[in-house]
Amino acid sequence: MDPIGNMLTHIRNAYRAGHKTAAVSYSRINNEIVSLLKKNKFIEDFEKKGKKNRKFLELTLLYKEKQPAIEEIRRISKPSRRVYVGKHELYSVRHGHGYAIISTPQGIMTNTDAKKLGIGGEVMAEVW
Repeated sequence: MDPIGNMLTHIRNAYRAGHKTAAVSYSRINNEIVSLLKKNKFIEDFEKKGKKNRKFLELTLLYKEKQPAIEEIRRISKPSRRVYVGKHELYSVRHGHGYAIISTPQGIMTNTDAKKLGIGGEVMAEVW
């Protein structure tokens, strides 16, 4: 089971169904990805809820003029096939209208931040 892929699917399905909130399982990586989505205005807010081994993240989804803020979100690097890029192989998503979420030695960041720092890493997902 892929917890990151599961989280991305929950978010995608909640947007397509027109929900105002979505609940996804909590993990440190999921928390970092969600905070990155909030920073780049793909979700409105999120909150950690639950106790001990029943923790989850409750996301408040963002809509712009009744349209979802996220048009598409997809997993790139999977447990069965990891995808890595070097600093010279970083690419723009949808001609600069989207972001790639990259796991680097300095933490999880967008492709634009990784390019500014001159580091590569594992391409976890793309969002636009």
